[in-house]
Amino acid sequence: MNKLATNRLIDIGFKYVGIFCTLFGLIMLAIFIGYILFMGISRIDWDFMTNLPSRNAAKAGILTAWTVTVWILVLTALIAIPLGVSTGVYLQEYGKNNGLGSIIEINIANLAGVPSIIYGLLGLEIFVRVMNFGGSLLAGAFTLALLILPIIIVATREALKAVPKSLREASFAMGATKWQTVWLQTLPAASGGILTGIILALSRAVGETAPLIVIGALAYVPFVPKSPMDEFTVLPMQIFNWISRPQHEFLINGAAAIIILLLITFLMNAIAIYLRNRWQKKINW
Repeated sequence: MNKLATNRLIDIGFKYVGIFCTLFGLIMLAIFIGYILFMGISRIDWDFMTNLPSRNAAKAGILTAWTVTVWILVLTALIAIPLGVSTGVYLQEYGKNNGLGSIIEINIANLAGVPSIIYGLLGLEIFVRVMNFGGSLLAGAFTLALLILPIIIVATREALKAVPKSLREASFAMGATKWQTVWLQTLPAASGGILTGIILALSRAVGETAPLIVIGALAYVPFVPKSPMDEFTVLPMQIFNWISRPQHEFLINGAAAIIILLLITFLMNAIAIYLRNRWQKKINW
């Protein structure tokens, strides 16, 4: 057998292995989602969404968990989006292409892969202890903002790189300044890619638990926080609290809460896919 035939067999083997792994993953995901739906779909009603946590499984709800999850997402977005997008714009449009810039770019890309619990330890030291926020919503939002900043920065840079160079040159030819070109031409053209990165980053933040546990988030909060300095819990922690209990009714509650969390995540990812496709069509046009 010659070398060409051997390479072809190897390529075919990798192809079928990839197909098998993909199908296996889809089947396992379908089984998991089907089991969760079977257990929890009947538990989801208006009372479940509007009741506070309770030691009585039949009366327990996720009002605190889902409202705080929205709080966390909004605060995290307000902190991370301006910092992440402005940093990405600076590095791509204004940063010098030298050794220091390359080091910064590599480190930012590496930070996106750092385990989330490391960000939790960082948030514990800086926001909880040094800045004296305690185990509050604000400390949680700042910690999650640190977690998703590298993702937003990388997404912003990649979206800006995809903007045709001719667009910048045409703007300069019309007498626009560097800032006018970036603000009025480059950023609008890259907005779809940037928004996609932001939504995917927030999708990661909504499911994080480890960093919030480290900074002192509680598993049981029988009230709805009224300010960013209040104690808090989130949907993933509420789910963990319920499924760790021996009563079967709490397992059903946990499955119902998982469905709500999946719906939030799927909705955010669907929005990201829609924005990405719309942006690609705009660029191709």
